[in-house]
This record gives sequence, structure tokens and C-alpha cells, in this order.
Amino acid sequence: MLTKKNVLIWFEKSADAMAEHKQELHLLDAAIGDGDHGINMNRGFGKLALELPVMGAMTLQEIFKHAGMVLLSTVGGASGPLYGTLFLKGAATVGTSEALDASAVLTFFDAGVEGLVARGRTEENDKTMYDVWAPVLREYELCLEAEMEFVEILAACVCAAEVGMKATIPMLARKGRASYLGERSIGHQDPGATSSYYLINALYESIRE
Repeated sequence: MLTKKNVLIWFEKSADAMAEHKQELHLLDAAIGDGDHGINMNRGFGKLALELPVMGAMTLQEIFKHAGMVLLSTVGGASGPLYGTLFLKGAATVGTSEALDASAVLTFFDAGVEGLVARGRTEENDKTMYDVWAPVLREYELCLEAEMEFVEILAACVCAAEVGMKATIPMLARKGRASYLGERSIGHQDPGATSSYYLINALYESIRE
């Protein structure tokens, strides 16, 4: 189950991860983008961490909506609307639930990622964060069908996310500023895919504890 407590821990761990990997994300983005992804992600999730005391009094749906609005307004760049949309669209599936079982979490991410894809007008193999989310959703569904425990599902998703992240290295960028580089985008790991990996890993860590 994904409880309110888990979600708040998830956001705290996400903020820690974005701060810890700020320079890495900066260097990845500097190679094929604006070079501001590390700064933007650290700022957005840092702001989200500051909101945790207020969010503790909210319903689960309100928590996700608030997170989406914070990220939308503070992350900046192309990633702000994408991460914001992920949580806002996912929140619409939560209703009055105060905890989500493994199936409901998949519904949350299906809706969130669908919104992300629509917002970014992206497809798999475009060298974007969707190249992490697409294999993660496939892995999640397979694990759910196999009736694995929630923490085991998330562990498998972290592995799928890492594979997806590294798979962006040889890709030719077809979206965003990286696409302007053409062939020169090949050989660089996508920064958005990398921050998505850290977000998914932080969720796993929040459940594993």
C-alpha cells in the first residue's frame, strides 16, 4: 500500500536525491540542453520538501495535486510542466482514497504518464524521460499480473528505469533542445530520463523502509 506517510517520505527522498545529483543532472543537460536541469529539479523538489509540514494535513488526492502545482510552478524549463502534469493527472485517479494498493498505484501512473506524453508530444525512443516511464509501466503491469508484493514490484521497476535511462545514451534526440544537435546528441544520457530514475528509486526507498 502507498499511504500518505509513504508519499511524504517519497517526496522527501526525492528532494534529497535531486540535491545529491544536482551536479550530475547539470552536466548531463549541459551536454545536450540548457544545462539547468540540475538546478531546476533541485529547486522544485526542494520547494516541495518545504511544503511537507503543510501537506501532512491534506488528503492523499490533495497532496498529489499540491505536489503537481508546486513542481509546475517552481521546476521551470520543459520539465516543470511534465512533472507537474504527471502528479496532477495521477491525482485525478485517487478520489477519496487515503491509501493506494498496487493496482491503484498503476492506475495513478498510467494516467500521469499519459498526461506527460500528451504534454510533451513524445514517443518512446525520442530520448526523453518517457524512455524511462514506458518500460517502467510495462514492468509494473507484468509484476502486478504475477501477483508480486508491492515492494518487489517497485524494486523491479527501479531496474527497468535504470535500463531505460541508460538506453537513452545511444539514441538520437527527437524532442526538445537536444534535438537541435542532431547526431551530436548521440552518446549522451538524457537528463530527464535520469531525474525520472531518481524519482522512481525514491518511491521504492520510501516503501522499502
